[in-house]
Amino acid sequence: MELTPRELNAYAEHNLPQGVRNPQVQVIAPEIATGSAMVDFGKLQRSLGYKPGWLLSKLLDGERPVSVTARIRSSGGQATVEVQRVQVSGLQIDGATLDFLIRNVLLPVYPAAVVDRPFDLGHHIRALDVQPRAVGVLIGR
Repeated sequence: MELTPRELNAYAEHNLPQGVRNPQVQVIAPEIATGSAMVDFGKLQRSLGYKPGWLLSKLLDGERPVSVTARIRSSGGQATVEVQRVQVSGLQIDGATLDFLIRNVLLPVYPAAVVDRPFDLGHHIRALDVQPRAVGVLIGR
């Protein structure tokens, strides 16, 4: 089965948390995808049950363009997502700063997120073939 760019974007649009809008998914090279959206981090935090204090809410509230580029590798019923860079309001975040934010911001808020290590794909999916024209989904037994 193949998922076209249009289908990937429809899936992303359907599965948005509050505080995120206008998602766009683009496979820019084999195994490399970029996802972008407008994100209101304050609204997102509140939708997850967190109540930022006054100062933090002043820093988080308001929509910002966010872009994430990741390498996605897959085989044997597992996938690994390696975040390469994040851009928020034009500010690029990568390297040690990105690692710090993943450990201290992303994972505490989304403890089920799996970054930089293999995870099971489930639903009998054996592999994903991430290509610019479409993402192939190999389903087996």
